[in-house]
Amino acid sequence: MDKGIKVFITGGTFDKEYNELNGSLYFKETHLFEMLDLGRSRLDLSIETLMMKDSLDFIDADRKCIADAINNATENKILITHGTDTMTITAEYIQSNCPHKTIVLTGAMVPYKFGSSDGLFNLGSALAFVQVLKPGVYIAMNGKVFEAGKVQKNTDKGEFEAI
Repeated sequence: MDKGIKVFITGGTFDKEYNELNGSLYFKETHLFEMLDLGRSRLDLSIETLMMKDSLDFIDADRKCIADAINNATENKILITHGTDTMTITAEYIQSNCPHKTIVLTGAMVPYKFGSSDGLFNLGSALAFVQVLKPGVYIAMNGKVFEAGKVQKNTDKGEFEAI
């Protein structure tokens, strides 16, 4: 029986806000619920915020926290919102520690609150991919899906690509 999709929020550009006074980016709360409403999602989702961190600040304990949450989830389909800078590292960590589930990581290059973000499209794509892919760990960005360990972020182009 299908138990729906478990969504874990970890932060990243996806959820950043802009401080107009000093120009910095910061975390306040997740935008995921607003994005799902805007996208008119009707999926059976269970959503949990694990952390709100920039992925450049991730340490091994953060990746272990994510892996433990995945392994403790009753759902077999997992979506993770994550910062793009270290998404590939986390995907490979999860691949080594979380067998037998379909796990898709996604994020955004531009914060959702900027209005011109790729986040909404990436979220929709990732939700579609997690429903149809075989068990494994994947990264979904800009309408493409990549297997963990076979993808890199091309910072010159601002996109993910197969390696």
